[in-house]
Amino acid sequence: MHIRLGVDIGGAFTDLVAFIEETGEIIWVKGETTPLNLAEGVINVVKKSKVNLEKVTMFIHGQTLVINSIVTRDGAKVGLLTTKGHRDVLILQRANRRDMYNLRYRKPEPFVPRYLTLEVEERIDGTGNIITKLNKESVVKALNKLLKEGVESICIGFLNSYLNPVHEKEAKKIVLEELKKRGLNIPVTISSEVTREWREYERINTAVLNAFVKPKMKEYLSVLEKEVTKLGFKGKFLTVLSNGGMASFDFAKELPIYTIESGPVAGVMGAVAIAELIGERNIIALDGGSTTTKASLVEDLKPKVTSDYYVGRDRFNPGYPVKVPTIEIAEVGNGGTSIAWIDSVGNLRVGPKAAGAYPGPACYGKGGQEPTVTDAYAVNGLINPNYLLGGEMRIYRDLAVKVIKEKIADYYNISVEEAADAIVMIANENAANAIRIISVQKGYDPRDFALIAYGGSGPMFAPFIAEELEIKKIIIPSVPPGVFSAWGMLLMDIRHDTIISNVMKVEEGNLDKINEVFREVDERLYEIFREEEGIPPENIIIFHYADMRYKGQEHTVKVPVKTGTIAAKDLPEIIARFHEYHEHAYSFKLLDSPVEIVNFHGVGIARVVKPKLKEIEKIDGRLDDAVKEERRIFIKGRELVVPVYDRVKIPREVEGYGPAIIEDPTSTVLVLEGQRFLRDKYGNIIIGFKS
Repeated sequence: MHIRLGVDIGGAFTDLVAFIEETGEIIWVKGETTPLNLAEGVINVVKKSKVNLEKVTMFIHGQTLVINSIVTRDGAKVGLLTTKGHRDVLILQRANRRDMYNLRYRKPEPFVPRYLTLEVEERIDGTGNIITKLNKESVVKALNKLLKEGVESICIGFLNSYLNPVHEKEAKKIVLEELKKRGLNIPVTISSEVTREWREYERINTAVLNAFVKPKMKEYLSVLEKEVTKLGFKGKFLTVLSNGGMASFDFAKELPIYTIESGPVAGVMGAVAIAELIGERNIIALDGGSTTTKASLVEDLKPKVTSDYYVGRDRFNPGYPVKVPTIEIAEVGNGGTSIAWIDSVGNLRVGPKAAGAYPGPACYGKGGQEPTVTDAYAVNGLINPNYLLGGEMRIYRDLAVKVIKEKIADYYNISVEEAADAIVMIANENAANAIRIISVQKGYDPRDFALIAYGGSGPMFAPFIAEELEIKKIIIPSVPPGVFSAWGMLLMDIRHDTIISNVMKVEEGNLDKINEVFREVDERLYEIFREEEGIPPENIIIFHYADMRYKGQEHTVKVPVKTGTIAAKDLPEIIARFHEYHEHAYSFKLLDSPVEIVNFHGVGIARVVKPKLKEIEKIDGRLDDAVKEERRIFIKGRELVVPVYDRVKIPREVEGYGPAIIEDPTSTVLVLEGQRFLRDKYGNIIIGFKS
């Protein structure tokens, strides 16, 4: 028997899904997240699952430790070594900033202060040639200063090292030798190992963020490995990467920045699998979690992967650039444990601050003193106080009533139910904004996409969002929505990306150079798979992409190109495809303009066996047989009595109508008045509008 485990850490809960390959059976459990020691929560759900770890071949893990450490600035004290004359690269940032006319613009504070940024004598020019050789004495001198300041992690980022990393590699060797002499075990990051893309500020900032989270991530994964191994596990430890694949724990320990969107990405990949199964090509994945809501737009079943990712970006802040391949996800601070509060001018707000796992919402009875979205659901009857986690956790409605009355209702002189309803409506609008960010703001009409909603609160937000944005179809997966991201991990292949910047015109005279760079990309991919995953080249599938532009442009468009040697006869097709992609992205094309490649992008994939959803048995029955109870709720300013359905008892392909509530152990599905629902042949709940 071969078993694979997927474990996902969320803001309030830690989820585990086990897949038994021989039978196709799925086992799932949820437990509370332990913020002070994340590994403890993981071990708790592993024990709770009662899975025999000796038969587990893969332990796949998704986490939010990296992103949370960056957002809260809770990481290592980093020292940066950079090229002489470029000490202020993190302070100057970008002159052509995104927020040029924003009077409330706030310049991001660098993660390495100037006094911990020291210069080293070396210089490589814009073509990769050495102008000034690396001065070893300047490296040692700078290192000594950093050590006196008590740095916990060291980053090396030299000018133009994306073209020629020889000086960075040499400096790393010198630093490691000096640290060894002193008996110090301080991690070292060099920018060329993190990314080979151009743009000095973005590249060096990415390397700095990697150094910032590296000690914490390395310690966490090492502890987790040790504790899980103690329980009898002898298989392979893998972690989810932001590019939609997975890699070994060893890779993540060295390059943790590649896991910055680890957990949410797994949900997107799960949503793609559901869409493909039921024949949908264009979807919006909505992950309503405990502390955040995430959304990702997928066109033609292909998630959008970008290396222009920003942490902490908002209306007033350009955020911190991270140049690693990441599936495009919009995230807002809005979830089940998001706190409702009144701002300085008397407006009701929800999030981004959240109660999280501890103390949690007031209704959890663990000492929470702030009203949350979950408290609002409890007050207005939208969730069953006796059915959270299938009855494992009890909800105390009276505690939710108390905090909402004291903190919200009394201020506005309204009823507790009206206050709770207002909290729910604002949370719904916040979630809708996440979808607007990845659709409307990028030129897509959300009405052209199906909405796949999961997470504990996603199926609660979805019907309101569909009504607001006129989305015609909602899909609630048959996999328990509250553990959906953990299930998505079981669908992921082992994947690595390599991107190398090298600007050149797409023409026959540059064919040899183009093929040479792609060969370098392939060799790097084979090396990573061999060293990090122990996988030989014959088991790897490689895909090539090129980030292309018209000469003189700044922005690029990612275009799939032929894998293998590109011949002269292939060039017209590549250029024509670029024109097509550019017109789709920017609504114009310049057929007479020269075309350039900026970045050479290689994707290496090693396939794994994936779980498949089976059709559920079709049994004759009536919808009324699935009714658990009738419940009085307060919603959209009205008091209603609605039927509450047990999801697993709803007959296959029998249509029902809202308003209604559908329950399963991990989530609650709302169906609004004017909407209809059915359970399809795979057990998914499909919600649409009455014709």
